Amino acid sequence: QVQLVESGGGLVQAGGSLRLSCVASGRTFRPQAMGWFRQAPEKEREFVAAIRWSSSDTYYVDSVKGRFIISIDNAKNTVYLQMSSLKPEDTAVYYCAASAIYYSSTTAYSVRGRYAYWGQGTQVTVSS
Repeated sequence: QVQLVESGGGLVQAGGSLRLSCVASGRTFRPQAMGWFRQAPEKEREFVAAIRWSSSDTYYVDSVKGRFIISIDNAKNTVYLQMSSLKPEDTAVYYCAASAIYYSSTTAYSVRGRYAYWGQGTQVTVSS
């Protein structure tokens, strides 16, 4: 069984920064990629960023490019999402996810249904 636990959410003013962490555990945990998604109230859960476990190749949704950075520490089984220049529209519950399926293109990991494992989420609130 794979468990994902997020942390690092909170309240921040617009223009500020936060770093989210996601620790993965499980005896046979060998993901192909990790992703971050977010869900604002009354909206669908949307893709934010993904990273391949082995190559660290990344992919971002256009709205966060240049502001967010996804990274991975394989030794710690931890994925990070460094968020800078935060905007009120970034307010959402942020979810970490793991995919065990190989796709040749990193962009394929922007699809929610390609992730089998999900964390419980961490709230990020950006005030104006």
